[in-house]
Amino acid sequence: MKKVYVLIGNYGSGKTELALNFAFRAAERGEKTELLDLDMVNTYFRLTERGKMMDMKEIRLVSPNYASKGIETLSLPAEVQSAFAMDWDTVVFDVGGDPTGATALGRYHEDFMDLEEGSLEVLNVVNIRRPLAGSVERIISLQENIQRYSRLKVTGIINNTNLQQMTGPEELRDGYEMLKEVSIRTGIPVVYTTGRKEMTDIFASEGHDPAYYGEIMPIDTYMHRDWDSWIQFGIKDQNALGKTDA
Repeated sequence: MKKVYVLIGNYGSGKTELALNFAFRAAERGEKTELLDLDMVNTYFRLTERGKMMDMKEIRLVSPNYASKGIETLSLPAEVQSAFAMDWDTVVFDVGGDPTGATALGRYHEDFMDLEEGSLEVLNVVNIRRPLAGSVERIISLQENIQRYSRLKVTGIINNTNLQQMTGPEELRDGYEMLKEVSIRTGIPVVYTTGRKEMTDIFASEGHDPAYYGEIMPIDTYMHRDWDSWIQFGIKDQNALGKTDA
């Protein structure tokens, strides 16, 4: 059965990093894999920049037209339809966590609905150290709006709480506590807890309730972010899906 992962989340959640990790792991298992970049707004961190790496791992990459060409107005290529029409083992969508990105996903609502039951996972990637995900209320508000714009139901939450090079064990712990409350309130399970292996090893040894952390998934870092440059680049629509002041 084809497995389709849709990773969606707010700015700085780490969904692009996770999309790469999901795709690379599938390819390493010998699965025929396609990775689709539907982040239509955030042109600063693009999967296209790792295209050569994906070629080496025999992963097919589909990106918005004009990605990495200095043009900010992007459009979706016709090749997106290949995710549904072709015989892939694993398909990973990296979707911008704003109205534009989620609406882009919504264009394919009928195609998603035609997938075999149990093959689709829509995963909300959360990093509680980012401004739009700093409280239970903000996370739930963002998640509800993502569902509304994309016309898809979030099936699981990923705790990807980190502070890049400054990450300590408390990041995953704090993410666990906050997302446990989100899960209790919404009924949506936490299905993965992700991070650098040294951090996930510490977290796994601490005796947390597995019902609220799911599968512990150590990840590798491929997107080397320069956050100062990113901030200067601008995030003009960052509040579009997180309007609550809670």
